[in-house]
Amino acid sequence: MEDKLLAEKFTDWTKSLSAKSARISVYQHIRDIPYAIVPELRDPKTGPSGLISMNKGSCVPKHFLMALMMGELGLPVKYVTYLFNWNDPAIKFPPVLKKVVRNMPITAHLATKVNIDGKWVLVDATYDLPLKKAGFTVNESWDGVSDTKNAVVPIEEVVHESLQERLAFAGKRVGDYTDKERSAYAEFTKKLNYWLEELRRK
Repeated sequence: MEDKLLAEKFTDWTKSLSAKSARISVYQHIRDIPYAIVPELRDPKTGPSGLISMNKGSCVPKHFLMALMMGELGLPVKYVTYLFNWNDPAIKFPPVLKKVVRNMPITAHLATKVNIDGKWVLVDATYDLPLKKAGFTVNESWDGVSDTKNAVVPIEEVVHESLQERLAFAGKRVGDYTDKERSAYAEFTKKLNYWLEELRRK
């Protein structure tokens, strides 16, 4: 791992642990980074270290980091996109967000599938533990061998054979947004991040 900060974190999180315990530790540390939508962290080269230094980020840098660290543990990884609708009745959005979320476009959620003992396992570390009380799908524990819960209710699953394939897919989707959808997304991002910070303080 070339990035010094990431190499140090990898060592801190996995040193002296068995293979199974090391991947569980990596998972838990990434999950516990507070979720926030930070557009500048979507670059796979700078997103993982930015996620660590800022101590916040969305599913995108979290799973870029997951892929790097699971790779360091010698495990094959695939990126998986799940198309979903933010207007999820299970999430207890405040009124100010309920209005905005109705105008949100179908969004692309990023997770990873890790090959463990010959089986492709969904490893989704998106939401940190305090967000469970607001109805977000939070994985409170992972056994290191089974699928985690998906952070979203998927409309469609798209498995990518390479990082480049995933980047092209995401770029096309964002490029297809209308001006109204872009405006709604920007407003939603700002209000969502503020609300999530409030949730964690309660």
